[in-house]
Amino acid sequence: MRNLLLLIQYDGTRYNGWQSQVNTEQTIQGKLTKVLERMLGEPIELQGSGRTDAGVHAAGQRANFHTESLISCDELLRRLNQFLPEDIAVLEVREVEPRFHSRLHALRKTYVYRVWNSDIPNVFERKYLYQMSEVLDLERMRQAAPLLCGTHDFRGFCANKRMKKSTVRTLERIEIEQLGQEVRFTFTGNGFLYHMVRILVGTLLEVGLGKRGWEEMPQLLEARERSLAGPLAPAQGLCLWRVEYSKNGVKD
Repeated sequence: MRNLLLLIQYDGTRYNGWQSQVNTEQTIQGKLTKVLERMLGEPIELQGSGRTDAGVHAAGQRANFHTESLISCDELLRRLNQFLPEDIAVLEVREVEPRFHSRLHALRKTYVYRVWNSDIPNVFERKYLYQMSEVLDLERMRQAAPLLCGTHDFRGFCANKRMKKSTVRTLERIEIEQLGQEVRFTFTGNGFLYHMVRILVGTLLEVGLGKRGWEEMPQLLEARERSLAGPLAPAQGLCLWRVEYSKNGVKD
């Protein structure tokens, strides 16, 4: 039994997220699984490195599956891209050790969130940006960002009110860059809760708009109350950028 790992990118605009659902065929996992099963002639259980929400994109999603097929990685790559819809692409197929799991063995993930901060809309990238015209104060946001980094209980930045598992995560870094009219947020951590990145962005944007103080971040973490954090930023600005593994698993 072989274990194959895929590197996937997709435009999530018209999909209901990564995870397969019984009431819709419009999921990334569902589309990939259907094509793989048709090609390989066997049931496929595709394990993603994480779930992206409806409308969220990915440049570096990872997923693995076990197969009895002897098809070469190069041939599988070619055929996948031949039959997948135009907004999903597989960039790489490689064989990994039998016990490797794309989610359980991930060391860290990086997400990018893009804001188009201008009165003039960005017509051509509107599906991949959150467009807002209000002027943002980057220095205020950059003062707030380090206060959110480190190992904390991020329950207040999680949209799942019924979360029973641990909500402690390590947020290694938050970078905030000005790229012309674009403000780009980059988040790297060992894992992210449901809607966590989008709530962090919504909170930092409130700081940038002067609606809350940058020094409030420790109190928000300590309170662990979702209602006290910022709003949920729109999905289209978010992209799963990279998933990293140890040298014993997969190293990019």
